[in-house]
Amino acid sequence: MTKSKVYEFTPADDFTETADDDIQLDDAATDVPADEAETGDVVAEHAARMKRSGGWTSADPTVGEMQLDERSSLRRVAGLSTELTDITEVEYRQLRLERVVLVGVWTAGSAAQADASMTELAALAETAGSEVLEGLIQRRDKPDPATYIGSGKAEELRAVVLETGADTVICDGELTPAQLTALEKVVKVKVIDRTALILDIFAQHATSREGKAQVALAQMEYMLPRLRGWGESMSRQAGGRAGGNGGGVGLRGPGETKIETDRRRIRERMAKLRREIREMKTARDTMRARRNSSGIPSVAIVGYTNAGKSSLMNALTGAGLLVQDALFATLDPTTRRADLDDGREVVFTDTVGFVRHLPTQLVEAFRSTLEEVTGADLLLHVVDGSDALPAEQIKAVREVITEVIKEQGTPAPPELLVVNKIDALDPMALTRLRGQLPDAAFVSAHTGLGIDTLRDRLAEVLGGLDVEVSVLVPYSRGDLLARIHADGRILDSTHEEGGTRVHARVPHSLAAALSEFAHAGGAVDPESNGHVGE
Repeated sequence: MTKSKVYEFTPADDFTETADDDIQLDDAATDVPADEAETGDVVAEHAARMKRSGGWTSADPTVGEMQLDERSSLRRVAGLSTELTDITEVEYRQLRLERVVLVGVWTAGSAAQADASMTELAALAETAGSEVLEGLIQRRDKPDPATYIGSGKAEELRAVVLETGADTVICDGELTPAQLTALEKVVKVKVIDRTALILDIFAQHATSREGKAQVALAQMEYMLPRLRGWGESMSRQAGGRAGGNGGGVGLRGPGETKIETDRRRIRERMAKLRREIREMKTARDTMRARRNSSGIPSVAIVGYTNAGKSSLMNALTGAGLLVQDALFATLDPTTRRADLDDGREVVFTDTVGFVRHLPTQLVEAFRSTLEEVTGADLLLHVVDGSDALPAEQIKAVREVITEVIKEQGTPAPPELLVVNKIDALDPMALTRLRGQLPDAAFVSAHTGLGIDTLRDRLAEVLGGLDVEVSVLVPYSRGDLLARIHADGRILDSTHEEGGTRVHARVPHSLAAALSEFAHAGGAVDPESNGHVGE
C-alpha cells in the first residue's frame, strides 16, 4: 500500500526516562552558560522596570492560571468530548475526538505550504483533545465532489483507519454535507472537517457570556444544513399526501418532517442569539466610546493563533492572562491599561487569534469582537517567529482584518509588526527574518528580550500619530487640560477670559474629545497628523 504522505509520531514508550539517581545538584551542574546569564539579566532588568511602573500583579493566582488549571483538569477526564445536544433525537455530529487520522487535499501552493496546513491541523486536533495517529495528503487539482479525496484514496484511508484503530477522520478543509456522508460510508467511522474542529475548540474555550453566544451561533450556522435523521422513524412527524403510500393511518394530511421541525427550532434559537449579541455589542460599543472619550490611545494586539499575543500582553501590562501552548487559548478580548516610559498611558486589548481558512461562520459571529480592532489607534500585529511560514501567518491575519475594516467603512489603523518567540530561533534564522521584516520589532515575551525596546517603539509610533490642535479649553474642564498635560505635548498656552488657549500635539483619540472646543481656538481634524490651522 502506497501512501501519498504519512506523518509519524514517536510513541511515548520510545522516550527514555531519567532516573532520580542520575540527577546531581553539584556546583558544576549549577553553572549557567553566558548566553543564559545574559537572558537572566534581561529578565531581571525587565522585572525591575515593570515593578517600578506598577505592571506586576500580586503573587495570588492570576485569572489565566486559574483558567489553565480548569482546562487541564477537564482534559484529564477520559473520553471527554463536546456534544451539541440542544436539539434532541438529531444526529448533531457529536465530536468524540480521541484517536484520529488526518487527511488533506493539496490543490495549490508549495509542498511546504501543504505540510504547514497539515501540521496546523494536527495541532488543532491535539488542542481539541485528540491523539493524532497518522496523516495523509493527496495531490489533485480540486477536491473530489463526491468523497473529497476520490474513491480510490477513500479506500486507502479506510485501510489506514483499520490499521491504526482510529475512530475519527478529520479533513483539512470544509466539506459539503454530501461529501461528509459519502466519505463516512466508505471509512465506517466519524468524519468531520476543519471547520467543525475549530468550532469545537471554540466551544471548549469560550468563557464569557458573549463568547459562548457567538460560538453557539457559529455552530448552529454550520450544523443547520448538516442535520441528519436516525432512520425512518425520524423521516415524518405527521403528514403525507392523502391517499398516498407514504403516510398510513394517522400520518396523512398537513405536517412537516422531524428534520424540518428541528431546523425551524434552530433558526428560532439563532434569531434569539443574534438579538443577544446585538445587545451585548451595544454595551461593548458604549464601553469603547467611554475609553475613546478619555483620550487614552488604544492598542489592539492582533495576530495568528498561538503567536504569543497573551504572553506579550502580560509582558507589557502584567495582566496575568491565560498563557497556553495551544491554539485559540484566548477568545474573549481583554483590556488593560499600562504606562509607557514617556509617561503616556495606553489601553491594550488582547483579541482572538486568526488562522488559515478561518471559518466564515466565526468571522460573522465574532464581528462585534473584531470591531475592537477597527476602533484602535494602533494594531500590534504579533507574528510567531518560530513558525516555518511567518509570511503566511501575516497574510492570513491581514486578510481578515481588511475584510472587517472594509465592512465597517473606517480607515485602517496603522500597524506595528512584532516578531515574537525569537528565543526559539537560531542566529542564522533570526538574521534572515530581520532582513525579510526590517520594520518589525523582535521580542521574546517569554524571556523579556526586546520588550523594553518594543515599549520605546510604541512610544515613538504613538507619538508620531499625534494630532496638532489649537483649542480653547473652558476653566470648568480641568480634566481635559490635565489629559493634554499627561498624554500630549504642549507647544504654547495662554490664559484668557473664556479659558485656557492651548496649542499642543495630542493623541488621535484625545483630539476627537477636544473637537467641540475647536471653534474657539481653531479647527481640530482628528484624521490629520499635521498642523491644524487656527
